[in-house]
Amino acid sequence: MTSTDDSDAKSEKGNFWFRIPLWKRIIAALILGAIVGSLWGDGAANIKWIGDIFIRLIRMVVVPLVFVTLVSGIVAMGDPKKLGSIGIKTMALYLGTTAIAIVIGLVLATIIRPGVGIDMMGATAETLAPVMPLAERLVGIIPTNPVAALANGDILAVIFFAIMFGSGIMLAGEKGKFVADVMDSATEVMLKIIHMIMEVAPFGVFALIAATTGAKGINALADVVPLAITLTISFILHIVITHGGIIKFMLKLPVTRFFKDIIDAQLIAFSTSSSSATMPVTMAVAEENLGIKTPVASSVIPLGATINMDGTGLYVGVVTIFTAQSLGIDLTLVDYGLIALTTTLVSIGTAAVPSASLFLLAAVLGVIGVSPEQTALVVGFLLPFDRPLDMMRTVVNVTGDLSVATAVAKFEGEFDEEVFRRDPKV
Repeated sequence: MTSTDDSDAKSEKGNFWFRIPLWKRIIAALILGAIVGSLWGDGAANIKWIGDIFIRLIRMVVVPLVFVTLVSGIVAMGDPKKLGSIGIKTMALYLGTTAIAIVIGLVLATIIRPGVGIDMMGATAETLAPVMPLAERLVGIIPTNPVAALANGDILAVIFFAIMFGSGIMLAGEKGKFVADVMDSATEVMLKIIHMIMEVAPFGVFALIAATTGAKGINALADVVPLAITLTISFILHIVITHGGIIKFMLKLPVTRFFKDIIDAQLIAFSTSSSSATMPVTMAVAEENLGIKTPVASSVIPLGATINMDGTGLYVGVVTIFTAQSLGIDLTLVDYGLIALTTTLVSIGTAAVPSASLFLLAAVLGVIGVSPEQTALVVGFLLPFDRPLDMMRTVVNVTGDLSVATAVAKFEGEFDEEVFRRDPKV
């Protein structure tokens, strides 16, 4: 073998890790993490810091990524009317899919009846923070200090300011070209940083899953099996029927291709339990795997990570029925309507962080006559088991972000079908 051959062999051997598709590396990390956590038990908490580093790396890029890509995307639209068109379609689809998710959850919870015979009196009540009124939430979207909003990671406020800033550049025409070019360059830089961070993903996922499994045990859901089964079936049905239906019937695209393309984002969502932490990966998947162009990806995905909570809405709806059944509350058709409406409203703008939806229960349970003390007891009962449930509902949220973004992109002519259908992707 020549020296050149030796060099090539070493290079191929050194690149073996990188030649494995990222999603396969992450799945292997998930499985290995669950095994190690089960065997190591509480000791697995000693490696959680590796996962924490991974999450911090992702969170580090969320705010600058949202700002520069959204500004760049708005400028790329070239027409302020297009921004309004994208916004209307996005909001309509997000609200529609959330409503469908809640209906699926309510129907299945009524059929399966997971709360019958459940006694929560042994649970420790949790202190619940007051629910922010919808009016206050809407006013808070407009930042009094954009720099503070950027520093505090207030995503809705950052989105609002980015829209205003991008619109200003667009209206400035030639005089705003320099700033537009800077934002374009910054977007490319941020995407390269995401690629670097994603190479750490398998190690971070391994540590997070090992620590979670070690702390809760592989059978962490044993005490809430009926509820877990109801939620799991509901999540799967919603992903397949609603989001698969959007891709196959509304967009006439191959649904298996879509689900294969988004697996990286789903796996990161599962391991981090945070739509916000997953956002950089979701945006990269949208552009590079699904063929969603920057104007749509940079606006629809960040908005979705903040207001699109299919999984959260479904979860809160099912837990509300579960609570009513366990407390012996008979629900009327009007009650079901109120639950669906209230859940849809409170799920908008839910904090995209682990277990946040548990604390929305106060607003929803109140409409069916559950007292604050009983609500605190319900949260205390569910909290020890919430992490694996949260992991699943975050996957639903992120899947919704990507299916809606694909739909809006195709409707707006900002979709590259050749990229969507391209195979293989690594």
